[in-house]
Amino acid sequence: MVPPADAANERPIGIFDSGFGGLTVARSLIDLLPAEHLVYVGDTGRYPYGPRPADQVRKFAIEIADYLVTEVGCKLLVVACNTAASVALDDITERHDVPVVGVLEPGMRAAAQATRNGRVGIIGTVGTIASGAYQRLGASMASGVVAVCAACPGFVEFVERGETGSDQVHVLAERLLAPLRRAQVDTLLLGCTHYPYLARTIGDVMGREVVLVSSADETAFDVLARIERLGIDRQPGQAPSHRWLSSGDVDWFVEMGRRLLGPELESAERISVA
Repeated sequence: MVPPADAANERPIGIFDSGFGGLTVARSLIDLLPAEHLVYVGDTGRYPYGPRPADQVRKFAIEIADYLVTEVGCKLLVVACNTAASVALDDITERHDVPVVGVLEPGMRAAAQATRNGRVGIIGTVGTIASGAYQRLGASMASGVVAVCAACPGFVEFVERGETGSDQVHVLAERLLAPLRRAQVDTLLLGCTHYPYLARTIGDVMGREVVLVSSADETAFDVLARIERLGIDRQPGQAPSHRWLSSGDVDWFVEMGRRLLGPELESAERISVA
C-alpha cells in the first residue's frame, strides 16, 4: 500500500542511475516538479552498467532501490537507467509498495505517438538493446509499431569526456546510426539517459525529418501524473531539498554532475549500497 498523503507528500522522490545519465531525468523532474524533494543515487563505484551481465545489473539495481525505500524513505522511485530498467523494473516493483517508474515505457509511448510511418528507431547501450525490452514494448503496442534497435557503444564515453560535438563522435554516429537510416525510421528514441547530450550530432546524422524523442521529459510527466493521482504531491512552501549521493569518487561526481545538471548540484555524499 502507498502511505496516506499526509504521511507521504513530504517524503522525497528517489531516482537512480549507474552514473550521470540519469541527471537528464533529474533535470526534468526539478523543472516540472519544483516543489518536490529529490534524492539521486549515482552508482559510480560500479559504473557503467551497459556492458555488465543482466543478473549483476539486476542485483545492483535492487540494492539501490532497497536503500532508497528503506533507508531514505522515498515515496516514489524512478529507475533512470535504461539498462537497469530493462532487467530489474519488475523485480523492484514487486519488492516495494511505493510506485516505481522506469524510463523505457514513457519514452516508447511518446515515440509511438510521434511516428508517422510506424518505424521507430531505438538506440541504447549494448545491455539495454540486448535485453530485448524495447523490442517487446514495440511489439505490445496496439499501434503496431516496428522497433528497429541499434546499440551505440562509445556514445556514453564521449558525453562524459565533454566531446559532444567533436568530429570523432560525428564519425562514430554516422557509422552506428547507418542501419537506422537504411531502415527509414522517422522517429528515433534516445534509449540511454546520456544520449540527449548528443542530440545535435544525432539529429545532424539522422536528418531534420526524423523526430528525436528523449525519455527524460516523458518520465517526468509520468511521475507528475502518478503523484497527483495518488495525492502525494508536495505543495509549494519551503524550498525543496535535493540530495546527491555517489557510490564512487564524490569529487568526480560533483564535477561531472554539475556540468551536466547545473547549479543545483553543489555537493554530494559518499554512500555504500553494496
